[in-house]
Amino acid sequence: MYGKGRELKVRVVVLIKGAGEVASGVAHRLFRTHLMVCMTEVPEPQAVSRGVAFCEAIYDGEKEVEGVVARNVSSAEGVFKAWEEGKIPLVVDPEASIREVLRPDILVDAIMAKRNLGTRITDAPLVIGLGPGFCAGRDVHVVVETNWSEGLGSVILKGEAEKDTGLPFPVDGLTSERVLHSPADGIFLSDKQLGDDVAAHEVVASLGEMEIKTEIGGIVRALLRSGVKVKKGTKLGEIDPSADRDVCFLIRGRVRAIAGGVLEAILMRFNT
Repeated sequence: MYGKGRELKVRVVVLIKGAGEVASGVAHRLFRTHLMVCMTEVPEPQAVSRGVAFCEAIYDGEKEVEGVVARNVSSAEGVFKAWEEGKIPLVVDPEASIREVLRPDILVDAIMAKRNLGTRITDAPLVIGLGPGFCAGRDVHVVVETNWSEGLGSVILKGEAEKDTGLPFPVDGLTSERVLHSPADGIFLSDKQLGDDVAAHEVVASLGEMEIKTEIGGIVRALLRSGVKVKKGTKLGEIDPSADRDVCFLIRGRVRAIAGGVLEAILMRFNT
């Protein structure tokens, strides 16, 4: 029983820390397998792949990704209501304190910070960490590989994921030249939208008096929300060399592989 008078058909509760691109891909897959997914986020998330990031619900109230809707809620009551309506509840809760109320069976740290920001192996019966920063058997029960390599999506039961390479995954052989980063601290401003066509060396945004230019032409696949305060080095967006606007709103293959690893880890633990 979860909440007053509410008996739910599926009793496996998954709490996902983070609601960016990777966390959202994981949430999408687990939701579609009828697990009760709840997500937590910071008050002002800085996702760039906003077309596939449920954290946009914090700004807009709701966000749909490939037919699945997340709703911004502010209480445990809101979590239960979202579940009843077939939506993923998203709570502004950086400390994931709602864990004390929901008592999740599974906790997934999908913040993708490349370090552990406080997740403990005792937080749930099954604790899963995504990518570097976690050690299976110490911080978490399971680590899922997130690096773009032959091990992508693999379930690690002992030890750590591969070290972060610092390089984005390649698209048409292009890596770092696709990505925009902040040259300084400031307020990010842009009138570009996801899917817009851009040319090489085109100004797509500004940071104070500084112009942010592309290195290559293509479409704006990912872009930070305009008006957000950023620090030097923050990822601002991505340019995709293809002309396919649909890619802005589709879960990437890499993310699906990671989500598959999470689902495998869950079944390994509970489907016995």
